[in-house]
Amino acid sequence: MSGVKLLTVSADEGEQRLDRWFKRRFPQVTQGAVEKMCRTGQVRVDGARAKAADRVAPGMVIRVPPLPEAEAPSRPRADGVSAADARMIQNCIIFKDEHMIVLNKPPGLPSQGGSGQGDRHVDGLTEALKFGYKDRPKLVHRLDKDTSGVLVLARTDRVARALSEAFRHRNTRKIYWAVVAGVPQPKQGSIKYGLMKGGGRGDQEKMICIHPAKMADHPDAKRAQTDYFTLWFLGSRLSWMALEPITGRTHQLRAHMAELGHPILGDGKYGGSNSENLGDGWGAGTGGDLSRKLHLHARRLTVEHPILKTEMTFTAPLPEHMARTWKLLDWNERDVPEDPFEKLH
Repeated sequence: MSGVKLLTVSADEGEQRLDRWFKRRFPQVTQGAVEKMCRTGQVRVDGARAKAADRVAPGMVIRVPPLPEAEAPSRPRADGVSAADARMIQNCIIFKDEHMIVLNKPPGLPSQGGSGQGDRHVDGLTEALKFGYKDRPKLVHRLDKDTSGVLVLARTDRVARALSEAFRHRNTRKIYWAVVAGVPQPKQGSIKYGLMKGGGRGDQEKMICIHPAKMADHPDAKRAQTDYFTLWFLGSRLSWMALEPITGRTHQLRAHMAELGHPILGDGKYGGSNSENLGDGWGAGTGGDLSRKLHLHARRLTVEHPILKTEMTFTAPLPEHMARTWKLLDWNERDVPEDPFEKLH
């Protein structure tokens, strides 16, 4: 164990979250350990307590408590990423220039490590996305482990700061596709329930919805809004939805659709796998069985290029299990608008 250190955030580290600064300096320390050290006051910024999500900037002094030494890898590799994983993550690229990389994240792969997420995640595979650059590209936002779709990485600190600001101040537009139980009525609208943690950590974390009129009774609840549009439906059983998160809360789309009474297909945490919602014969009348994986996909992202200052839109093809559902239900992407919310902006 090393002793207490007082470390200064260097100019080339730029502005970033405290936990990300910590992980880059001390990769052997888990996300859960960083959060615990912050909660117990062992980690301090300029002498004050700090949260893992707080942002640090060059010149700030961070108190680092005694830490375990980094273990030498049992089977060292040149970049720490297997050839198979390198091919997989490189095949996910849908856009790349000298400033940013955009991936179509596969379902089941976490964006980054943390409690219950395991060792294999996008952030850990970015060594295979350096393409001659000295530093690994950096995540500027996240998707849930089982959610697929558009995920943006920055190739330099300057671009990371600009993109992080864009996501933090909602200067982006995201449209998700989902399949839900039943058919929402009305077929287009906004869900404005607040969200707060309902217990559990890591994979067990769950959010609960708070009625807008009762937000004052729940100081921990955060305002949230999801716009929705029903693109297509199968009788009264299933609907193809476009969802636009106006805010970006944890599990927002999943919790909001469940609160509306139309949980997302395959979402066991929020009722999307219950037989009372979907019936026992999921594939009845479709010529096959629908996948029980989560049917939530970050389909489209619009953001201003941080250097070129031009608006760019990225679209991610459906993952295999959702493409199979579209085929079974005879849904065609060409039959629906890519941006059904365009008139609202």
